[in-house]
Amino acid sequence: MVEVPAAETAEPTAADWAAAVAAVHGLPAGGTVLLVCHVNPDGDALGSMLGMALGLRRLGITQLQATFPGATAGSGDDGYAGPPEVPEPFRWLPGLDLLVPAADAYPAPDLFLCFDAASASRLGGLADRLGTAGAAVVLDHHASNTRFGGIHLVDPGAAATSVVAEGLLNRLEVPLDAEIAQCLYVALATDTGSFRFDMTTPAVHEMAARLIATGISPGVISRRIFDTRPFGAVRLYGDVLQRAKLEPEAAGGVGLVWTYATLDDLARHGQKPYVLEALIDSVRCAAEADVSCVVKQAGPGEWAVSMRSKGAVDVSRVAVALGGGGHRLAAGFTGRGSVDDVIGSIRAELRGA
Repeated sequence: MVEVPAAETAEPTAADWAAAVAAVHGLPAGGTVLLVCHVNPDGDALGSMLGMALGLRRLGITQLQATFPGATAGSGDDGYAGPPEVPEPFRWLPGLDLLVPAADAYPAPDLFLCFDAASASRLGGLADRLGTAGAAVVLDHHASNTRFGGIHLVDPGAAATSVVAEGLLNRLEVPLDAEIAQCLYVALATDTGSFRFDMTTPAVHEMAARLIATGISPGVISRRIFDTRPFGAVRLYGDVLQRAKLEPEAAGGVGLVWTYATLDDLARHGQKPYVLEALIDSVRCAAEADVSCVVKQAGPGEWAVSMRSKGAVDVSRVAVALGGGGHRLAAGFTGRGSVDDVIGSIRAELRGA
C-alpha cells in the first residue's frame, strides 16, 4: 500500500463516483461489506458510516459489518459481551446493531468502505483490509488525505464526510428515510459546529433541509449531542480549564491558548476519554487568541492533540508537519513526550505557519 503526500485535491470526478457505484452494484451474491471509520470516532465518522450502512441495507445487502479501530465488545446487562462501546452522545444512533468489535471484522471483505480518515494510519490494525478487500472506497473531506485505498471519494470542499456519503447514497438511488437522515444530520451538525463554522455553505443548509424533511427533530438531536454530558464531565472541564494558558505573542502575534488533560483527571472524575472531545469549544472562545489547542493524554508519553483556528493560521499545516492532518481551521495529531514537549513542537511550527 502506497500513500502519496497530502495535497489540495479536487472534488471527486464523475469517473470516481461511477467506480464507487460499480463497486457496490458489483458485489457477488452474499458478498460481504465492511465499513470502517477512524479511531476515536466523532459524530461525522460514526454518522457517515452508519448512515451509509443503513443505506446499503436498504439495497438488500445483508452481509454488513461496521467497526472502528480499538472497538472492543462492551459488557451487556447479562454479563455477556455485546456490541462495542461508542461515545455516550451517539449511543442512540440507528444502525448500531451493525457494529462489531474490530477483532470480529471480516478479514477479507468483498467491499471495504472507509469514512473520515485522512490516512491509513487512522484505521489502526484495520488498515490491512485495504490489501485483502476485493475493492476499497475511501469517503473523506480532509485536504490532507493521502489518497490511500483504491477508489477515492475525497472532497476537501465538503463540510463533512456525510456530504460525500449522501452523494454516494443518492447515486445508488437510496431514498433518504428518518433513520439514515438522523445519522447524516448528526455527522453534518457535529463537523459544522452546529452550523457555526466557515464551511457552512448554502449547500450545507440545503442538505440539512433534505434530512429534516424526513421527519427528524433537529432540536432533540442537538440536545443529545451538544447539550448533554455527565456531571462528572462538567467538574472535569472545570479542572482542565483552570490550567489553560494564554500566549498572546505566539503564532506570529495572533495568539495561542491551550490546556491539557491527563488520564488521572479522567479517573478522578470517573469519565471516559470521549467527554474531552467537546472541550476545545470552551477553549477556542478566548478572544485574545486565534489558535486554540487541547492536549489529551492517551497513554504514557502519548497525547491526542486537537487544534482550532479562527482564520489567521492554517492549523492543518502545523498538524501535518507533526504527523497528523485535518483542515485549515480544525486539525489534530498525536504527540509524544511530555506536555511541554508537545506544546513546544506546536509553538515551533506556529512560528512558520
